[in-house]
Amino acid sequence: MAKKRRQPLAAETLQPGEPIIEFKNVYKRYKLYASNRQRLLSVFFKHIKIKTKDAVKDVSFSIQPGEAVALVGSNGAGKSTILKMITGVCFPTSGEIDVRGRVSALLELTAGFESEMTGRENIYLRGTTLGLNKDEIKALEPTIIEFADIGEYIDQPVRSYSSGMKARLGFAINANVQPEILIVDEALSVGDKNFKNKCLTKVRQLIADENITLLLVTHNSNTAKEFCDRGIFIKSGSVQYDGPVDEAIERYESTIKKKKK
Repeated sequence: MAKKRRQPLAAETLQPGEPIIEFKNVYKRYKLYASNRQRLLSVFFKHIKIKTKDAVKDVSFSIQPGEAVALVGSNGAGKSTILKMITGVCFPTSGEIDVRGRVSALLELTAGFESEMTGRENIYLRGTTLGLNKDEIKALEPTIIEFADIGEYIDQPVRSYSSGMKARLGFAINANVQPEILIVDEALSVGDKNFKNKCLTKVRQLIADENITLLLVTHNSNTAKEFCDRGIFIKSGSVQYDGPVDEAIERYESTIKKKKK
């Protein structure tokens, strides 16, 4: 029986030693429909056989407040699915996930915008979604606008934005809403070189000054080592190693070398 991800709690309610993120024997199974017709028929006819894929298999780990953890593994290993379950985009098929803190996810930065609303209006929409009230968003608005640096387009409909402008605004919002848990999935490569450096500096500042919890997915070993002390190596949906980030990366890279032989 599936156990849904529990609603996030404020990090300040944590008891000493209590993890801010916890996975307990989590599985995530996707149904692979051959066509939209098969998807529709399966609603009415339960005997129809549908292929399935276990993206996450019996995953358990806990992360303490203030930890910086890198998830490493090949494409399709299950890393992004784990992040999506933490953010509530999808739910586990079975197992239990506890998240105790405000989550800001730098995943699909251009997703979730209302195209007919202006950039400024989307700041309030996204802020509300993240659990901020109007006064809190208003206080953060100048910082977000300055960071995004898209000029007069902030008051234009998002449908008129380039993908780069959307990504800049998305990063600016999610990185400046005072998160307790920051989730980054290759988003540090956003934009041009100057903006990328700006993003890296912001993440460093968040980690150093605000003692947030960082969960990072990257294929860049240098980035993982720079930001994280701990690494979790995921392979075929399962945790293969959980410990010092150098060892996690070494194990991951050794599997890549074996495939190339």
